[in-house]
Amino acid sequence: MDQLATIVLGASLFIIMLGMGLSLVTDDFKRVLVYPKAVIVGLVSQMILLPLIGFAIASFFDLRPEIAVGIMILAACPGGATSNLIAHMSKANTALSVTLTAFSSFITILTIPFIVNFALGEFMDRNEVIRLNVVETIVQVMVITIIPVIIGMTIRKYKTAFALKMEKPVRTASGVVILLVIVGLCVKERENIIPYIQEAGLASLVLNIGSMLVGFYLAKMFKLNEKSALSIAIESGIQNGTLGVSVAVVLLNNTEFAIAPAVYGLLMFFTGGFVIYWANKRFAKYVER
Repeated sequence: MDQLATIVLGASLFIIMLGMGLSLVTDDFKRVLVYPKAVIVGLVSQMILLPLIGFAIASFFDLRPEIAVGIMILAACPGGATSNLIAHMSKANTALSVTLTAFSSFITILTIPFIVNFALGEFMDRNEVIRLNVVETIVQVMVITIIPVIIGMTIRKYKTAFALKMEKPVRTASGVVILLVIVGLCVKERENIIPYIQEAGLASLVLNIGSMLVGFYLAKMFKLNEKSALSIAIESGIQNGTLGVSVAVVLLNNTEFAIAPAVYGLLMFFTGGFVIYWANKRFAKYVER
């Protein structure tokens, strides 16, 4: 992804997160903190079970080493703004989704080097020490996720009528942004899409869907409500593919490690779209009842 595309996507995500902030109030987060079980279950699913699922897929699928390492890089990444957007558009527990993204983003600053170094030793038969720029990573997370949500919530608090009026247009605009991202990715990588999908598509899709199912049913096992369970499923299954590509290309200086994150980043928009469609139909039935 070139610099201009990165800037445009970053600006779009900022606006999307601002729009989500318009729909949130502080009581949403207070409920999450008063009932921390959902946060704990979500973090266990994302920080412990997801890497285990990734390792199982990388080990048992017939993948070349670079693709296996790419799968592990993905499994080490936190959820991103896209997971928050999908949770928001699915009418899931958006506050829980944003909270899990914030927590996991900070925690993975420490866990990504460990998991990636393990993958390099396991699949490439070599050890490499990598270090994330802690300050830069924290700033990136705050700029894209936390700050725009806070701005949106502040507008909601002091300009409630305006926030309520803008909620639907912003949600519609968010859907348009997702569509544009999909089209842009397809156009930019049109020559490589088929070979990449042939190499990493099935493993990436299994990681995506499998981790969502595990997250959802783990939450249900701990008797969380369906909206919270859906948020945990989305946070577990929609990883920050852009960060995965950055780890591969910038930190490890190997574009082949980026194939799985790139394919995953494309496929997750389609599975995310299906989740949005399914959830809206399901929750609409509850409203009718």
